[in-house]
Amino acid sequence: MPKPFLIPGLLCLALAVTGCDRSKPVEAAARIFEVRGIVRGFAPDRSTIDVEHEDIPGFMPSMRMPFSVKDKKEIAGLKIGDGISFRMSVTDKDLSLDQVKKIAATDVRVAEPSPVANTSTNAADRLREGDAVPTFTLTNQDGRRVTSDSFRGKPLILTFIFTRCPVPTFCPRLSHNFSDLQEAIKADPALGGSRLLSITLDPAFDTPAILKEYADSLRADRTMWTFATAEPAQIKALTESFAVFVKPEGGTISHGLATALVTPNGVVTKIWRGNGWKPAEVVEELRRQFK
Repeated sequence: MPKPFLIPGLLCLALAVTGCDRSKPVEAAARIFEVRGIVRGFAPDRSTIDVEHEDIPGFMPSMRMPFSVKDKKEIAGLKIGDGISFRMSVTDKDLSLDQVKKIAATDVRVAEPSPVANTSTNAADRLREGDAVPTFTLTNQDGRRVTSDSFRGKPLILTFIFTRCPVPTFCPRLSHNFSDLQEAIKADPALGGSRLLSITLDPAFDTPAILKEYADSLRADRTMWTFATAEPAQIKALTESFAVFVKPEGGTISHGLATALVTPNGVVTKIWRGNGWKPAEVVEELRRQFK
């Protein structure tokens, strides 16, 4: 089975684009794509714009996703439902747009809606800070069974990713943040030997063997950082518990982001939504709660 990742140079392979030059700084190797799409929303401060875009050959199929905005003035006159064309720049750390032009929405060809895997809206079932993590059974990167009890006794930071995620600000950013957390935990005994858990959103592809390769590419210490898969029903139950939106979309997965801190006795004590959190925030929370 072909390897879906390689660190460094993760993005070059994820984009299926040849010519990644490792002699140059990664940031210098930005990939540029011309894209068309429909505006679906804005961040309150208009720092990001939500766009349902057409297929982007060599990168990803048609789907809806947020983009960072290089210059807010370029989107100042836009409203939801407008058609736009733009230039998309992709590095290993960011994905942004510029050169935005308004076009006829009827000229944009987006994918037909695909089946929804998880769009749970039952707020009563969602975990909140102070709730116990539900019992779960997973299979780790070594093919071994792990359960919720396997992580008792130490603080746990868990998140959801998938190895083929092509968007640098989503799964790759979370995985690099976890790499930083791993080093911080190793260096500071005050962090209580905290454990890390990355649960795949793509159990059909992310077998234990694939997860092992991904873990190795990140130089994960498997004594403290576990990558895990499970039966689809178990993944669905966990993503619904943590209110993580998951939807198959044109061969990839549109999804939300959630990272949780769990106490040694299995209680959720903090949940970070999205990708804006920094490893230093988690370290500070660990020190505050478990000093």
